[in-house]
Amino acid sequence: MHDIKLIREHPEAFDAGLARRGAEPQAGAILALDSSRRAVATKMQEVQGRRNEASKAIGAAMGRGDKDGAEALKAEVASLKDVLPQLEQEERELTAQLQDALARYPNLPAAEVPEGADEADNVEVSRWGTPRSFDFSPKEHADLGPALGLDFETGALISGARFTFLRGAMARLQRALAQFMLDTQTLQAGYTECAVPLLVKDEAVFGTGQLPKFAEDLFRTTDGRWLIPTAEVSLTNSVQGQILAEAQLPLRLTALTPCFRSEAGAAGRDTRGYIRQHQFEKVELVTICKPDDSAAEHEKMTAAAEAILQALDLPYRKVLLCAGDMGFTARKTFDLEVWLPGQAAYREISSISNCGDFQSRRMNARYRPDGQKGTEFVHTLNGSGLAVGRTLVAVLENYQEADGSVTVPPALRPWMGGIERLVPAA
Repeated sequence: MHDIKLIREHPEAFDAGLARRGAEPQAGAILALDSSRRAVATKMQEVQGRRNEASKAIGAAMGRGDKDGAEALKAEVASLKDVLPQLEQEERELTAQLQDALARYPNLPAAEVPEGADEADNVEVSRWGTPRSFDFSPKEHADLGPALGLDFETGALISGARFTFLRGAMARLQRALAQFMLDTQTLQAGYTECAVPLLVKDEAVFGTGQLPKFAEDLFRTTDGRWLIPTAEVSLTNSVQGQILAEAQLPLRLTALTPCFRSEAGAAGRDTRGYIRQHQFEKVELVTICKPDDSAAEHEKMTAAAEAILQALDLPYRKVLLCAGDMGFTARKTFDLEVWLPGQAAYREISSISNCGDFQSRRMNARYRPDGQKGTEFVHTLNGSGLAVGRTLVAVLENYQEADGSVTVPPALRPWMGGIERLVPAA
């Protein structure tokens, strides 16, 4: 959510930021709403003040025997009492319209975010690792996986498209990846493990920016709760409505959860295979910190995600997203894209975003700096550390052998119970 004070002070900068996101200017319309709301609020104060004055004057008029004057004042007070509810209702409506406008538009990009409209304009920052040279033609995971226990047909039979049933060592591999990631983020990167609700209220998905704009991308239950699209929702909202002490910051949180997405906005994309599912697992990283620390925390979180790929020896590249390709709540985003030899392409496996105070304003999450009476909004960051299913895909494709088997990465073997190779079913 945007800060109305900043829009009042810098309307041109606000519109310029929106333009970088591909949005039309909105400062004029927002400030007009703000002006109307403030005018009504001022009128309310004036009416309330006059009512109070008139009420006091009634007693004085009665005391000096001015009966007619007292009756006139009573009539005025009665009239003002009738006017106030109308003004209060108008003020509520204008406040709601203003809050909706402030929540409707995406976060403004940081100054260092490159210009651009889509992924073609993203900027590669670095690469790590060398793609493996195969002496055979590497397969895509969708062709390699079924013989190893990646059962697309049963998943579709039970639940429909974009659901997958994992069997045997393949299921063990997914569990091992998730545990390896979670242990690494908690024991090495300093994140606190959390077990979080998978069903959340409207306020939670509004707080992290999925509502109201992206409701169609979510699943909703019959009692009005939402299935989380990522643990970001639960972890970030753990400070909803709170005032934290400076000493509590930074909070670095992680959780392994199922994630649920309708993929309404991704029709026709990655319909084959395990990359884009309605249900998948992810180790999420969330940091809540002081504004001055968010840039450093962004680098730390990105490094924590990179550490997983490096430990698994999976080649990847780090990309700085352009203004037009960032998510709704982000002010700066790094994507990590892992090399998939079956596709001969780098594909996103983690997106790490600094949201500034955009989410905390929606959640009303603040902290009190030491020695100060006032409060400030915290900054929030989130990222994947990593998406488990996409990491499984990367392992299958990068560690495949000519006979259809897949070698388990050495770093993962302690979590695999002695299994060093996934072998196709006879």
